[in-house]
Amino acid sequence: MTPSSKHQQKLAIVAWVAVCLIWGTTYLAIRISLDTIPPWLMSGLRWTVAGTLLGGFVLVRGERLPPLPAWRGLAWLGFLLLVLGNGGVVWAEQYVPSGLTAVIVASSPFWMSAVEALRSDSERLTSRVVAGLLVGFAGILLLVWPDLQAGGAGGRAFVAGVISLQIACAGWALGSSYSRRYARDENVLSTTAAQMLAGGAMMAAIGLARGEWTTLHFSTKTALAFGYLSTIGAIGGFVSYTYALRHLPVSFVSLYAYINPIIAVALGVALLGEPFTTRMAIAAALVFGGVAIVRSKAPAQTQASGRSAMAARPGSVLVKPSGR
Repeated sequence: MTPSSKHQQKLAIVAWVAVCLIWGTTYLAIRISLDTIPPWLMSGLRWTVAGTLLGGFVLVRGERLPPLPAWRGLAWLGFLLLVLGNGGVVWAEQYVPSGLTAVIVASSPFWMSAVEALRSDSERLTSRVVAGLLVGFAGILLLVWPDLQAGGAGGRAFVAGVISLQIACAGWALGSSYSRRYARDENVLSTTAAQMLAGGAMMAAIGLARGEWTTLHFSTKTALAFGYLSTIGAIGGFVSYTYALRHLPVSFVSLYAYINPIIAVALGVALLGEPFTTRMAIAAALVFGGVAIVRSKAPAQTQASGRSAMAARPGSVLVKPSGR
């Protein structure tokens, strides 16, 4: 591994930690926002605002947004990652308790690893990865088991929410796999802004078609939550996630879904005085144990994945959009 690649990997680890911390707080912010903002408009406005701010920052720096021919691929990414991945979670949180939402979303590493395992140019699903995912998932189950039992009789809306979350996990897995290989040499900020704008526009259109404008209003609490989601939650989290995907194995990056519920518990203890029980401590140990198991094989796999990706990619998609 060259000094440059080592530096990139260190930065990618920092970006992954940022994803864990930032997105660990967004479940609560989404729940608060939904008190007065309907789901598709909330998501659409959030990502449109974030994309506009990030795109403006790129232009102020004297850089360019992606050329028009590249927006087809970026819009596809926006659909998979944002419309399906994020929009599905937001819609589901109307009906599924936040704790149970966390455990269902935590199944995304299985989706992501399965998608990657089907590709000939990607990391293989080894026994060590499977063991790490299972250990981490056991920790999540232990953490939210009371919510899991209480949420099982929510009727048709609850079932629809669970299905929505699985669709979200599948969309996020497909989008993450594609994002890992798409325009790796292009400016992370400009391509991320384009994805945000495309995905936000699609979700806003869905909200408009559903007539959600008639119920849209802001309270002080929901406005603050929306502002947080549109800036730190969207820009900080999404840019960090995109960078981590470019330089770390997908199976490791996907473990943020295990860390997020732990962050939520820590915030409850620190800010709301909620108890930290023995069950929570064991769950946290299992989660971080799963991370350690997967992380123990990440460096070698990162090099192998990088070599295979470069061999499979004849040129940048944005430079050669007609070659797709």
